[in-house]
Amino acid sequence: MRPRAVTAPFELDPVIHAAARLRVTTTLAALATGDRIAFPRLQALLEMTAGNLSTHLRKLEDAGYIEITKTHQGRIPATYVALSARGRIAYQDYLVALRSLLAASMPASSVGSEASGA
Repeated sequence: MRPRAVTAPFELDPVIHAAARLRVTTTLAALATGDRIAFPRLQALLEMTAGNLSTHLRKLEDAGYIEITKTHQGRIPATYVALSARGRIAYQDYLVALRSLLAASMPASSVGSEASGA
């Protein structure tokens, strides 16, 4: 899959921007690089149904933003989810674009007053 071209300085990645996928990506980004989380734990943290979470994970996986590992613990199937290196970069790019968009939408006088705590 080719990297997507950024056409505007404040373009927000539509794969991440959907509310549920932003929650998933933010949660996974909080893990240390290389760490993963069990599907049921992620589902509980996000308070999402298994079907809804699976749908959003599939979109993130199709974009190359997450890695899903299916294994067994004994005879019990286990699914683990991790943010891929590409996903971590995309998330950081998303945060930069969001911060830039927010900064550009604030009047110049309020930017300085927020920094000073006014």
